[in-house]
Parts: sequence; structure tokens; C-alpha cells
Amino acid sequence: MAGCPRWAALLALLALPALPRRANAGCAARGLCCPGRDPACLSVGWRPDGSHGPCYCDQACARTLDCCHDYAEACPVIPCVVSQWSVWSGCAEPCKTTYRVRRRHVIREPRNGGEACPPLEERAGCVEYWTQQGTECKQSLIPALITTGGFGKARKKRAAADGNERAGYCVEFQLVAITPGCLQSHHSYTHWMQYLREGHTVCVECQHPALDSRSLHCYGDGSGSKKNQLLHWQAVGNAQCKGTWKRIRQLDTCSCPSVHSFLFI
Repeated sequence: MAGCPRWAALLALLALPALPRRANAGCAARGLCCPGRDPACLSVGWRPDGSHGPCYCDQACARTLDCCHDYAEACPVIPCVVSQWSVWSGCAEPCKTTYRVRRRHVIREPRNGGEACPPLEERAGCVEYWTQQGTECKQSLIPALITTGGFGKARKKRAAADGNERAGYCVEFQLVAITPGCLQSHHSYTHWMQYLREGHTVCVECQHPALDSRSLHCYGDGSGSKKNQLLHWQAVGNAQCKGTWKRIRQLDTCSCPSVHSFLFI
């Protein structure tokens, strides 16, 4: 018997003086509603098979088929309830690729096997181009966000239709280091990353709307950097694809090749 706590609880219950009929009416009358498997969560009442006697009010009784008749009503399944998401925070740090956060909180905890609470925090990539003092970040400190040059065709059409098209420029870079993640993504929208190779010279175009109206530069283009200074870039669409390059020169008249051609975002 020592190894059977459920039987021990049953014998203890049967050894008690007879209780009034209403106290033997199941889970609600004894105020029982227990999580998991609990041999002590024991009452007397009608069982699902129509017999009367010892029955249980723990969460496991639904599997062992020995619940009291009123278990479902006395211990209803209550799922977790959370609030709406908060607004997104600002970037964690200025002048670098970091993240922003939004949060929500638990309004009601789950009970009786109810659905667990979902994540209460969510993060997303973020770049802030202005310091907390309101000054513009130095270009050399900001990673360039790039995508395939083919995206620029649709962007130019939209800009022309809106009457907002402004003359852009191109910058040539020599790729110095590339993370393995650039070749490990097989999504169709990341195929362009296969053209990123260490040592290759690439051409990156700056055009509206990435062209900032105040500075007349694209963020991360390396303007103002020192000769042979290592600058950082990040591929849009694959957080694991990033690296460093050196700025070679700026071309006011763009003539980027079709293969190694990219675009500032």
C-alpha cells in the first residue's frame, strides 16, 4: 500500500465519518479542482459510468475516466488570455542595426488544462539613423541595408508615377568578408545573395526613396569614411547574411552590371 498513494487517499476517505449527502455530491460540494494528477483530490459522488462512490477532481481524471459527474462544470477549461500588443519601442541603440520590442501581459492565467500563454515579447529588426541628441549618425557607423538591383525597377516606376523621382548615384565596393548564412537560405527571394563573393567588386545604387532628402545620401553608403575603412552591410530578407566591404568610389552616373548590382534600402 505504501507505493499506492491513490489507494491510500481512497482508504482515508472511506475511513471518515459519513458526510451529509450534499457534501458527497462531487467536486463542487467539496470545492475540489486540482491540477495534474493528485491522489488526494478525492470526493464521493456519481461517476460517468452511472455508479456512485469514490471519484476524482484532478486534471488526470479525464484520462483515467474516474471523474466525479460534475467535474466539467466545477473545473471548466480556462485558456490563457493576454492583452493587445503594446506599440513598438524605439531602436535599442542608434546608429547600428539592432532591434525594437513590443510586449503584452497576461490578463488571465490558464487553468484546468487550458491553452498556455503565448509569448509576451516580440522583437523586430531596427535601424535608427539619428542619435538621441537629434544629430545624424555618421555614415561610416551605419550598416548598409541592401537588396537585389531588380527591386529598383519597380521602385523607379512608383517614384515616376508619384512625381518624386530624383537623380541618384551608385557606389562601388569591394567585398571583404561574408557570413556563411548568405549561401544557406534557399528561399526564392534570397537567390540574389549567391552573387555576393569575397573579393568581388559590387555596384550598389542609391535611388528614391532611400535617397535622404536632407543629406542627399543613402544611409550606409560610406560617405565620409576613410580610405580602406571596413564598412558593414546587411542583406534584407536574411538576417544571417551580412559582412564587410571597402568603399572604392562613387559614380554619379549609374552603370552597374546586371549581375553584381544591388540597391540601398
